[in-house]
Amino acid sequence: MKPSEPKAGSKLGIALNTLGKQPINGLRHNSENGTSGWYIWCGEEYSDDEHFYSPLHVEHIEKYLPEILEFLSLPVGYRFLIDNKGYEDIWYDASLVKD
Repeated sequence: MKPSEPKAGSKLGIALNTLGKQPINGLRHNSENGTSGWYIWCGEEYSDDEHFYSPLHVEHIEKYLPEILEFLSLPVGYRFLIDNKGYEDIWYDASLVKD
């Protein structure tokens, strides 16, 4: 797996209303229209509601979730799940990759 840093100035989607919940989830789609492809949410509940995520420049994620910085270089198609007890899972999900 070759690391793929998000481009400087690109945005990710973050579910701000879920901050503070566990676990922390992330998945990366293809980059498009100035996005990094990353979607981040906390807790057990995932939503595909268009209002669930807010745009955030990748440079600002450290303010909200510094513990995920090391995962943002995962390539398109990868997901991660971590918690505050040391659990960590990283896996490839081909359904996230558009041809």
